[in-house]
Amino acid sequence: MENRQKLELTWIGKNDELAVEPRILLYDREKSYGDENTENMLIHGDNLLALKALEQEYASKVKCIYIDPPYNTGYAFAQYDDNLEHSKWLSLMKPRIEILRNLLSDDGSIWISIDDDEGHYLKVLCDEIFGRQNFVNTVVWQKKYGPANDAKWLSDSHDFILVYTKHKESWRPNLLPRTEKQLKDYKNPDNDPRGRWRASDLSARTYSASCDYEIIGPTGNVFSPPPTRAWTVSKTRFEELVTDNRIWWGVNKDARPMSKKFLSEVKPGITPETWWPQDEVDDNKVAKYESKDLFDTSSFATPKPERLVERIVTLATNPGDLVLDSFLGSGTTAAVAHKMGRRWIGIELGDHCYTHCIPRLKKVVDGEQGGISQAQNWHGGGGFKFYELAPSLLKKDCYGNWVINERYNAEMLASSVAKLNGYRYNPDASCFWKQGVAAERSYIFTTTSYITVAYLSAIADEMAVGELLLVCCSAFDNGLDGRLDNITVKKIPLSVLNKCEYGVGSYNINIIETVDELDEDEGNEQ
Repeated sequence: MENRQKLELTWIGKNDELAVEPRILLYDREKSYGDENTENMLIHGDNLLALKALEQEYASKVKCIYIDPPYNTGYAFAQYDDNLEHSKWLSLMKPRIEILRNLLSDDGSIWISIDDDEGHYLKVLCDEIFGRQNFVNTVVWQKKYGPANDAKWLSDSHDFILVYTKHKESWRPNLLPRTEKQLKDYKNPDNDPRGRWRASDLSARTYSASCDYEIIGPTGNVFSPPPTRAWTVSKTRFEELVTDNRIWWGVNKDARPMSKKFLSEVKPGITPETWWPQDEVDDNKVAKYESKDLFDTSSFATPKPERLVERIVTLATNPGDLVLDSFLGSGTTAAVAHKMGRRWIGIELGDHCYTHCIPRLKKVVDGEQGGISQAQNWHGGGGFKFYELAPSLLKKDCYGNWVINERYNAEMLASSVAKLNGYRYNPDASCFWKQGVAAERSYIFTTTSYITVAYLSAIADEMAVGELLLVCCSAFDNGLDGRLDNITVKKIPLSVLNKCEYGVGSYNINIIETVDELDEDEGNEQ
């Protein structure tokens, strides 16, 4: 039998697997703000490295991921080089989406903004990573209110948002809250104790002989269903509705009968659609105004409106859920999630993490009133912790040998070696050699000390029956490893050299220092 090939998107470099180093994150107290006990995280660094750093602790824990990656439109932005060769763009996206899927909870969803330049290729790539059966929909967002008169072909008025889940059959979006306009349809002219209601047509298109009968109103008027139609209920059921005061005959009791649909008895919201017009979620111009209000002359080049992200967070999460954005841009996703009472993680590489994200999120904590603040009744609170991505653990010395980076102190070294070996760094307050734990009763101890037989024997005497220990050190006595069944000894850096690729500063696109003059509505919205 001939080999069957699966349907997939291929490009040069697709199968070049990246052995990404799972680095540690360095907490910066000075750049953090607000509540010191917050779980919100703002991370500065290459987003692939940062995602790898999060993978061990946050795998299957993120309820909603929203990313707005560079669209690869052919334009250059101050914050991003948005003009990559197509295969490079796909190679940039693939490993990031793979880790994002790992971070997504079983009942979570990912929402990806994109346009026509790469959207259809991205759809096929995501089909491979998430499984085509887990594709939910393509949302169409109206990013411009009117046409661009200088368009050479068709004026593009929309972007896409691709929506995927880990397990589509077990995932359902939340309902959208009813707008004030929709609620105005519900009134209570007869002071019904069950509250507000709206009048609904009592006839149906599908004809049924059992539902074709005359109705005599309170004033003696006789009513029949329209030609070719029938009533929605049988005569017996109609009489029950009359008895229960669920039929409306008009103010003067002489109008055609209508059924009363009570607000308290209908779905608690509106089923979301795939068409998101600008009058519901705003557009590029509103996003620019929001950015200018926040940053004055240093406004971000390509923002998203807060109401757009608000809708995604509304559909995909509940208060307290975790939201992640690994292309944070000017911080819109984090700001919206914060105002809506969600926990959040934001990752950004560029200097605008300092110039835009930090100032913006400080303003949110202080209660700024732009964007969705009033709609969410936001008056401030909470906080965020700021993290820098640590440098690579290993570097080559002048002789080409791998050595431990001199920027690592003892705690950083122990934390990094634990992560690289699959342990969770969590030092025991009463036992110095229990620095990290993997499975139950399996520990790791990292030290730059020289390990002797006596040193190791002293540790072994403290270990309980069934406990296992991995010791990583700079050097140890010859023949020491293997002397004790429950202790394994390895040298650093040899013990971690084969774990991943070291010395890579960034897997991201190049940051550029100049910006082409653009129409304010062109390009992707970060």
